Amino acid sequence: MAELTRRGFVTAAGLSGAGLLLCTPAASAIDRALRETTRRTIAPSGTTLESVATPVSPGPGYTRLTSGPGWPVVVRQDLTPAKAGRDDRRTAVASFVQFTDLHITDTQSPVRFEYLHSFTGSAHRPQETLGVVSTASLVNRVNALAGGPFTGRPLDFMMTTGDNTDNHEQVELSWFLDLLNGGSITPNTGDPNRYEGVQDSGSAHYWNPGTVLRDEYTEKGFPHLPGLLDAAITRFSSPGLDIPWYCTFGNHDNTPVGTLPANLPGIEYFYTGRRKVIGKDERTSRTLAAAMKKPGGTLPIAELFSGGGTIREITPDERRTPFGTAEFVQAHLDPANAGPGPNGHGFTEANADGREVYYTFQIAPGITGISLDTTTLAGFADGSIGLAQYLWVERTLRRASSTYYNFWGRKVTQNVSDELFVLFSHHTSDTMGNVLPDSRSPLDPRLNGDTFAGMLNRFPNVLAWVNGHTHLNRVVAHQGNTPAQGFWEINTASHVDFPQHARVLEFADNADGTLSLFTTLVESDAPYSASYDDTSPGALASLYRELSYNDVHAEPGRVGGTADRNTELLLVHPLR
Repeated sequence: MAELTRRGFVTAAGLSGAGLLLCTPAASAIDRALRETTRRTIAPSGTTLESVATPVSPGPGYTRLTSGPGWPVVVRQDLTPAKAGRDDRRTAVASFVQFTDLHITDTQSPVRFEYLHSFTGSAHRPQETLGVVSTASLVNRVNALAGGPFTGRPLDFMMTTGDNTDNHEQVELSWFLDLLNGGSITPNTGDPNRYEGVQDSGSAHYWNPGTVLRDEYTEKGFPHLPGLLDAAITRFSSPGLDIPWYCTFGNHDNTPVGTLPANLPGIEYFYTGRRKVIGKDERTSRTLAAAMKKPGGTLPIAELFSGGGTIREITPDERRTPFGTAEFVQAHLDPANAGPGPNGHGFTEANADGREVYYTFQIAPGITGISLDTTTLAGFADGSIGLAQYLWVERTLRRASSTYYNFWGRKVTQNVSDELFVLFSHHTSDTMGNVLPDSRSPLDPRLNGDTFAGMLNRFPNVLAWVNGHTHLNRVVAHQGNTPAQGFWEINTASHVDFPQHARVLEFADNADGTLSLFTTLVESDAPYSASYDDTSPGALASLYRELSYNDVHAEPGRVGGTADRNTELLLVHPLR
């Protein structure tokens, strides 16, 4: 079987440099790369190996989307060379899916500060009202996959790496669990008969789909869609996943709106109240947005949710009450929320008090998963890791490693059965600089991502670290001091911002002293384009993707480079 090597792809597709930068490859070169990828796959259907959402009219104006050619696989040999003939020798070891940053959102909540979106684009997205129904289309996609596209192995499970909710509300947690486990959902709060958020406010600071205003969205060409908001809050059913799923905490799951310190006295008043701020003057908005980006600074909470500005009166709803860390875990442990399993979705009774919410689980025979908690209840979006958790991870790896490198770089050999490890967290190594103390363990020092990655590199049986948070696709090789050391950090884009990806990961033993880790991006099963008159769940999910591409704050770079998307990542097999 022919193979597409990293060098061969660079030559064929016009890529160059250590980062495999795209240099406007000729269509024929891409076609050859895609044909080579197809020969290497077993079940590419339903993935971005087959097709990708592509703009009909690329440019500054609004555009519909269509089906574009899929992306080829890029073989990355940063850590070890690929060996010929491995496709014929390969044995599948594990296959699973990663969801991340679903941001299931109550868009009518009074604690949202959409008015800051000019300075913090994530404060408001024109598509977000459709996010709940659209997540069901991602579930549909995973249920339809025949297995890992390169090994054919049936999917073992799904792991969601945080920011499962957005505002940190009880109702969002309920919707999230029903989406993944299956059930009927009405994505509406407040008045049961109408939408009461910023998108029917008449404010030109937002896209109001039912009203033509002189706003920046309409000027870009956003369509006039009367009735869209009514459709967005209509009851629908999610099939739930057919495979077991596990859960990891994100900052939006652990602190109010993902940025405010937890346990603020009286914050429930703002969550369940009737006053929603939809506008403030530019100077105040700029100051508030800047304050939310400075860990260690002062956040003027009362000014965020009250004070001067434009206020809309909405219908109070007790379901908007924020949940605590323990309540999040306990909801997963409730047998009523077991869905396809496992009960607790990784969490156990040992995590039920909400203090130490990290755990291990079996990915496949011989491979253990470690779910981390990189959030801090001190607030702000970025994270870190507590010393106690750091030492727990180190002990876990050391107990299962026949060979590792101690703190001074000396090789240690012991008589134990080796286990391979994959780690999961919300934050990436370079977004773990928020070392503010966590109120759950205020005396526990916090460590940054570089320190944690350095510890992982001491253990050759660490294969990968899978995470989210940044809303972009990025694959980074962490090279150790010896060929046996090194692991891959795999960061996947969100489902809320374009390109709205999930990722299939497959591990395979090449029977030549190396392992291959395949990463393949997938989109929801929504059509690339649907009639604006169609208000079915699938059509709304299609519009969700289209609006996210056209958002005035959209960042094209979130899709990542060619070597961050569909990849084969080579590793030295630590047990061979």
